[in-house]
Amino acid sequence: MDTGSLSPVKTSRRYIILDALRGFALLGICMANFPEFSLYTFLRPEAAAAFPSAGADRVMRFLLYFFVDGKFYTIFTLLFGIGFSIIISNAERKGVNGFRIFYRRMAVLVLIGFLHLMFIWSGDILMLYALTGMLLPLFRKVSDRALLCWAAALLVIPVAVDTLCWVTGTYLSAPVVALQQATCAKYGITDGNFAYWLRDAQDYGSVFRFLLQGALVRVQELVDGNRYFKVLGLFLIGFYIGRKRIFADLDGRRRWLKKIFLCGTAAGLPLSAVYAWSCMQHHPLGLAVHSMLYLTSVYPLGFAYMSGICLLYLKWKDLVLWRLLAAPGRMALTNYIGQSLIGMFLFYGIGLGLGASVGLVCTETAVLAVYAFQTVFSLCWLKFFRFGPLERIWRMLTYGRFSRL
Repeated sequence: MDTGSLSPVKTSRRYIILDALRGFALLGICMANFPEFSLYTFLRPEAAAAFPSAGADRVMRFLLYFFVDGKFYTIFTLLFGIGFSIIISNAERKGVNGFRIFYRRMAVLVLIGFLHLMFIWSGDILMLYALTGMLLPLFRKVSDRALLCWAAALLVIPVAVDTLCWVTGTYLSAPVVALQQATCAKYGITDGNFAYWLRDAQDYGSVFRFLLQGALVRVQELVDGNRYFKVLGLFLIGFYIGRKRIFADLDGRRRWLKKIFLCGTAAGLPLSAVYAWSCMQHHPLGLAVHSMLYLTSVYPLGFAYMSGICLLYLKWKDLVLWRLLAAPGRMALTNYIGQSLIGMFLFYGIGLGLGASVGLVCTETAVLAVYAFQTVFSLCWLKFFRFGPLERIWRMLTYGRFSRL
């Protein structure tokens, strides 16, 4: 069928709450990712303890596990599922083949994610989003009840897998770890210089060699974290939200939002404290228990964040806050990749080389500065252009024609 009449969502038809939620998620993602960019995550305990801010850093680390870890990624993933439903509903309304456009969109995102993973930062999430997102059309005809049942099952599966691995002593990512260790040995990356390699890198070639083994570490993380099940489960919940157009009728869903906020907070806050303790103590109760803590703390609190933001929006729609959050949210792809480029510039040897020399408190302070910069940049850019620079490229490749900025 013809795809000529299918085009991007016009600015006038965008829902500011979705952009604001996306902007809010970007802040949390930056907070979660920058400890790795600053190389703090890679430091040995004795090196981290040598910082003057070591005591405050430990508190900050606990707070990040408590309030940040997994929660903002949950929001970002839900929004991706909502976006999928919007693409398909727009295609159906215009009578065109939305799936052709959708798969083209995912293929371009796979390419962007691959380039990001291999040449900029090993913590990329875009490739997984795109590859997992390609499964979403399989659920298009599924009923609402079945959709939520599938989502719940997919979110529970990691607990079952981790329990089985814990009981049997199985290490699913062992082959990937062996390959990663061989890659490190080939390039001379050792336990002693691992935390300082990127700081000491004087050319991009050295950075790229580290990124090669980093890509394998990323595969290990996705396997050990059962991330594909989690992402697809959250996608399906987001697809349900989009299908019911909840974002378009927040006033009518006020009681529902309050219930999610209260239940999510009641369960998520105390269990997130236990989850943070488990992270700090390296899972003393075992992998199975830690996995259950993730399920029962991260998702409820993530849902509470999302519903709480919606409730605040309903009460104070005229706050300038929504415009400040929505601007970076409208340019989420550009700002997500931009955070990686800024991280490289600040902390790697090919930039300012500040890595491994600042504590966690300083790192998170830098996050606030980076996000403030991105907010100002996004506001200025969107005064003159319809889309962010990477969004424009993505749309051009998706829709097969030149689009104005």
